[in-house]
Order: sequence, then C-alpha cells, then structure tokens
Amino acid sequence: MGKLVSTIFVTLDGVYQAPGGPQEDTTGGFAHGGWSFHYGDDDFGRFVTEVFDRAGAFLLGRRTYEIFSSYWPRMTDPEDPIASRLNGLPKYVVSSTLDSPEWSGTTVVGGDLAKEVAALKERTDGELQIHGSGALVRSLVDLGLVDTLHLLTFPVVLGTGRRLFVEGAVPTAFRHTGGRITSAGVSIQSYDTAGRPEYGSYELPEDA
Repeated sequence: MGKLVSTIFVTLDGVYQAPGGPQEDTTGGFAHGGWSFHYGDDDFGRFVTEVFDRAGAFLLGRRTYEIFSSYWPRMTDPEDPIASRLNGLPKYVVSSTLDSPEWSGTTVVGGDLAKEVAALKERTDGELQIHGSGALVRSLVDLGLVDTLHLLTFPVVLGTGRRLFVEGAVPTAFRHTGGRITSAGVSIQSYDTAGRPEYGSYELPEDA
C-alpha cells in the first residue's frame, strides 16, 4: 500500500495559486502568478528531485492537471528526473467534467472521492503524489487520507489569491518529520498527519 504525499508551494500568507508563471492561473483576477520563480536555486532543485524519485503514481486536481499536461508531455529527455516520471507513471485526475484526457497514462477519478483515493493508495507501490492541487489537498486532509505534507513556504506575501487552509478546515494535527532552508530562503518542512489536535491551557491552576 502506498502513501499519499502532498508537495505544495505557499507564500507566507498561505497563497498557493499560480506559483509557476503569470498566466498559470488568473482566476479571480489574480495578478501575482510566477511568485516562486526567483527562488528556484540548487537547494530547491535537489529537494524536488528527491521527491519525484519516490513517486509511484500521481494524483492531481483538474486545474493542476491542465497546467502540467500543457507542458510536461513536450519534455522528452529520458534523463529528466521530473519529466520522465510524470510522463511515464500513472496519473489520476479528479474531475467530474473531463472525459477524454490526452496525456498518456491518465485516468479520470470521479464519484466518491474518499473511496476512490483510498483504493488508489491501496494499489500504488511507492508514493501516490499530489503536486499543487491545493483544493484537492485540503479536501483529502479533511478526509484523513493525506499521510505526508511537504510544505514549501516562500518568503513573499501577496495579499490575494487562493489559500491552502481556509475557514472551516477540519482541525488536524501534524508531526514534524524533517526540514531544511534553501539558500534563497525557502522553508521546506515535512509533516506526517497525526489525528486531531490536542488542547491545553497556560493558565495556572486555582490552587497554585
């Protein structure tokens, strides 16, 4: 059985929308696309390569799938550690409207999300990886299906855009499993989900 692992880029104010380019996702009039580009140093590249080396299959939201499928099939170098895996490994896209995906190796996932994703985890060797796809990640965290979250926080505040965790998210605890800071200042932190939060108080007891 595989692990469901999310790798996602966010700003200091939690925005995940359009990290890769100005036209990647302009929904809602978003004008800050491409905010991660200038932080892509060697440290960043090494981490991303490490992640893709562990991939067994990919699970993507519809918007991220469309962004990836417009670019990666054109990258045909078999030595490229990212393109070779994205093009060669199974891909699953969550959508209720996509009928005939053109990217080779793609299967559309619909219906009961919890049941379908649990079944994908069961039959995946290695990691079932989610890249980007913030709304899907949030839903799967709420369902208790995400095992590991790689959160890459970039030193920039945008003020607008889609945020990863919003009002109404299911309370969830995480256990820190590792981290590093790139030379450009990106904080890369890895967490395993750990059930529900525990609560306490800093107030002194009445008889203290």
